[in-house]
Amino acid sequence: MMKVPVLEIFGPTFQGEGAVIGQKTMFVRTAGCDYSCSWCDSAFTWDGSQKENIRMMTADEILASLDELAAGNYNHVTISGGNPALLKNMQDFVIKAKERGIRLAVETQGTVFQEWLSEIDDVTISPKPPSSGMITDFEKLEHVMAGLDQGPAHYNLKVVVFDEKDFEYAADVHRKYPHVDFYLQVGNPFLGDNVDNHTSRLLERYENLVDMTMADARMNDAKVLPQLHTLLWSNKQGV
Repeated sequence: MMKVPVLEIFGPTFQGEGAVIGQKTMFVRTAGCDYSCSWCDSAFTWDGSQKENIRMMTADEILASLDELAAGNYNHVTISGGNPALLKNMQDFVIKAKERGIRLAVETQGTVFQEWLSEIDDVTISPKPPSSGMITDFEKLEHVMAGLDQGPAHYNLKVVVFDEKDFEYAADVHRKYPHVDFYLQVGNPFLGDNVDNHTSRLLERYENLVDMTMADARMNDAKVLPQLHTLLWSNKQGV
């Protein structure tokens, strides 16, 4: 039976970022990533620090874990990572979840396409800006979008912004793909436990990003997002 590496399953909670921000959801967080972003807030999915928590799970086991947590109290699941698009074996879970009428969301950096992605209700493609230390392969990104165009999935582009170079990168991505719904999201540089005044510091950065966007005609069609979960729970894992 097809199994996938799962680090954590939790909820009900809500989606704190991307196009379905504010959506009540459950989370299935998978292990593994093909990136190692300098500011990653989920580095435990790929740096080996929580490898003892990885469970190889079938689709039925994942669904049973979700039901154990919240049977009758959810109809939306977010598949997160890491980069869950690395996992071909997620197909079985996607099929069975959809058969139960569960809506699905995924976020990926747009480096790998899997057939099951085209069945996801909301796919957020989040190419990483210069501050991440990663370099975007736009051919791979366009391959992912072309694959998604073949199915019913709705997808969008989201760029996390930490500084002016990131903002310029975001403007270039938006220029390349003006037909795709586009989101800017403020970056969270304050990682770790017990960050002093975290909410107020994040809101200040969010206000700065809003001001930059309002002043730039290239961003007339962009939507500017906070990270809602960090405003509420700082960097706490599993919420």
